[in-house]
Amino acid sequence: MSVRLGGCEACGHVHHYPRVPCPFCGSDRIAWVDARGTGRIYSYSVTHQASEPYVIAYVTLTEGPTLMTNIVDTPHEEIAVDAEVELVERDGVPFFRGTRA
Repeated sequence: MSVRLGGCEACGHVHHYPRVPCPFCGSDRIAWVDARGTGRIYSYSVTHQASEPYVIAYVTLTEGPTLMTNIVDTPHEEIAVDAEVELVERDGVPFFRGTRA
């Protein structure tokens, strides 16, 4: 499983969500790029309104784009801004979890 991004063959920028034209230079030369599946938490929120608390976060991928996701398999006290995360799959859906140094 991987996150697929749009990569501009004209200017070299990677963007999410993938679209034509390139949001940076306007080129229509867009190709699919597989993200490495790593990044850092830009911002997050722990939601306690559900039967089981969950974490919604913005993750900035190593390739540059930021996307909204859920943080799973990580104790809430280990989640922090700028913490490293990695891609995991649950029932075919991509999520992220904290990495341990």
